[in-house]
Amino acid sequence: MTLARIYRPTKTAMQSGRGGRAKKWLLEYEPASRRDPDPLMGWSSALDTLNEVQLHFDTLDEAIAFATKHGLDYSVIEPHARTPKAKSYADNFRYDRVRI
Repeated sequence: MTLARIYRPTKTAMQSGRGGRAKKWLLEYEPASRRDPDPLMGWSSALDTLNEVQLHFDTLDEAIAFATKHGLDYSVIEPHARTPKAKSYADNFRYDRVRI
């Protein structure tokens, strides 16, 4: 059986918001063989080309349905919950603020 990971990717450093690909679920195949350097060029390469395949799904249920339909053993990696911090612009001007 082929192994696959289903997860929601994190946003890149170039993004400021949570839109776009951060809302989609990604299915990636686990590498079946390790990456070895090419003797001629020195680039890292693998014999298995499935490690280059990334499938994007709108929901987790669609990704799981695809994996079960094609007989894939999968593991779901849940995203970490965000912990919003309460911020106020007025806190910048408090008298009891600690200054470094």
